[in-house]
Amino acid sequence: MTDTSAPHAALVHICTLSDWLACKGTGEHRPPSLDEHGFVHLSTPAQVHLPANRIFAGRRDLVLLRLDPSRLGSPVKWEPGVPTDPGGMLFPHLYGPLPASAVTAVVDYRPDESGVFSAAATN
Repeated sequence: MTDTSAPHAALVHICTLSDWLACKGTGEHRPPSLDEHGFVHLSTPAQVHLPANRIFAGRRDLVLLRLDPSRLGSPVKWEPGVPTDPGGMLFPHLYGPLPASAVTAVVDYRPDESGVFSAAATN
């Protein structure tokens, strides 16, 4: 199921600090998923730990880009994640590059001592 009418939710994107600094320099972030899948993976703060633990387990060099959905400039579609995600959970996918101008805050995103990420704070 795909829901193209994005609910009014806070959105975040996980990347490395070096990715963010490059984004600031070029004005946009084009992660490999944009070429591989046609979209940039986004999450809500409440669900970001799911892809973080699946893709970035144990990494300590990550930041969360907090985003203003009205500044994204490309369509956001809410689509299913992977089969191990909680039933019916949809994730926001940005169908275009992520503009640096959509980033409202950059916060460190670190796992706990055992390497596990938690949901992000919503403020």
